Amino acid sequence: MKKLKISFNSPVVLGFIFLSLAVLLLGFVTLGKSNELLFMTYHSSLANPLTYVRFFTHVLGHGGWEHYIGNATYILLLGPMLEEKYGSKKILSIILITAAVTGIFNYVFFWNVALCGASGVVFAFILLTSFTSFKNGEIPLTFILVAVVFIGQQIYEGMMVQDDISNLSHIIGGIIGAVVGYRLNKKA
Repeated sequence: MKKLKISFNSPVVLGFIFLSLAVLLLGFVTLGKSNELLFMTYHSSLANPLTYVRFFTHVLGHGGWEHYIGNATYILLLGPMLEEKYGSKKILSIILITAAVTGIFNYVFFWNVALCGASGVVFAFILLTSFTSFKNGEIPLTFILVAVVFIGQQIYEGMMVQDDISNLSHIIGGIIGAVVGYRLNKKA
């Protein structure tokens, strides 16, 4: 009988999850000060170099265990399949693009709102996943349904529900996932 061994099957996804966990634990130890300094984007001076760092690092910060576990579950569920299909470099690029676009958008349009968490990345992965069986000249019905359900829900909640969830970062992440999914699979 062969010995079973644990494989590090998805380096970018696993690295992202473990790094996010370390940031969460650091946030608990520093009573949230590390999140404010490095892992949350908000309207701060453009003369401050950390403003630009936070455009990318805000996706590593989370507001607590529930926030982290919710995002980590989706990323661990979808990410390895996507990383296997598209490769580690493309998945890292999608994470970085999603972080930058959601961070900059939040900075420019929501001056009084701090943003942290990987929800934009989650929505990018969700929409990207719906393109895994894409064929040139066809739009998968699964993509249409996922887009209507997830993005429709975010638009509804953004207009009707008052909470601390950035529905716009979910929508932006979803749009990034859809565009990247279409472009990557159109070439194939």
